[in-house]
Order: sequence, then structure tokens, then C-alpha cells
Amino acid sequence: MSSSGMTAFVDGPAYTPVARMLHWITVVLVLGMLPAGFIMSRYDVGDAIYNAHKSVGPLILFITLIRLAYRLTHPPKPLPADMMVLEKAVAHATHWGLYALLIAQPIVGWIATSAYPAPVPFFGLFNLPAIWPADKAMSEFMYVWHFRLGILLSLMICAHIAGALFHYFVHKDRILQRMTSATG
Repeated sequence: MSSSGMTAFVDGPAYTPVARMLHWITVVLVLGMLPAGFIMSRYDVGDAIYNAHKSVGPLILFITLIRLAYRLTHPPKPLPADMMVLEKAVAHATHWGLYALLIAQPIVGWIATSAYPAPVPFFGLFNLPAIWPADKAMSEFMYVWHFRLGILLSLMICAHIAGALFHYFVHKDRILQRMTSATG
């Protein structure tokens, strides 16, 4: 860390405006989906909530695939050279783990719903095709894993947020600003 307590950054933002926009859209969608999913698993909430959940899941999948392609073609600036190797490794593992979960979670839910069998409506515009044949046992198995992945995703998000806040409040560096501002 530099003598001012602020990690030195290469000039310019770490993430492009498009990357930041896709990140925050994903945040809003996921922060709505996770509580809805946990509530749906415990209470009868009616078709409207289920259909919204089944619509937003594929949307998150689509946005995540766009984010992944965008990140691979527009990588962020490297983490600061003065960050510990372990911190960098944890940051990279968390980021790629989040991508994996944001892809796996909606696919597992889509398989579970297809195997149930139930429609997967997309915001009332059309139904997405079934991606698994009717199989109640498979559906139940996949719903269990959909729930478990939801817990794992929640924990990974908490770790991601905790890491950013740790850098902001403890290290007093600009890691958090990499995604929150154009000057990060």
C-alpha cells in the first residue's frame, strides 16, 4: 500500500461503463431472485411470483453470458501490484465462481421446471422450450440442487461484498471504486 493509504491505480477506470452497467443490472435481478426463491421454497406464493422467478432466471443467464463474453473481450485493468498474491487469488476465484453460479443456477432451475413438467414463461410473452423430458424424480433432485446453489450463491455474494468492504474500510484502498465509479 502506498504511503497515503490508497493503493496506486493505473489512470482511468478499472471497468468500462458497459461492464459496470451489466454488473449492477445483475445485482438488482439477483437480489430480487434469491429472497423470492427462498420464500417460494417455504410458502405458497401463487403463480405470479413463480412466473416472475421463472422469467428472471433465464434473463440472468442471458445477461451473465453477455457479461462473460464482454469480460473476456474487455478485461478489467489488473488489480494493484501491491495487493497480496493471496488476496488476488481469492478475488479471482470469487469472480469466476460467481460467473459459474450465475450460469449454473438458472440452468438447474430450467431443467427442474422442464422435468416437472411445467412451462417456463418469459414475462408472459412466450414460453421457453423444455430442456429436459418429463421426469418427476429428476425434477425433485434438481430443485434440491437449485436450492443448494441458491445458498452457495448467497454465500459467495456475501464473500464478494465483504471483500470489497474490507478493502474500503480496512485497507482504505480503491478496490470498491473499481466497480462503483468511473474513476476507480
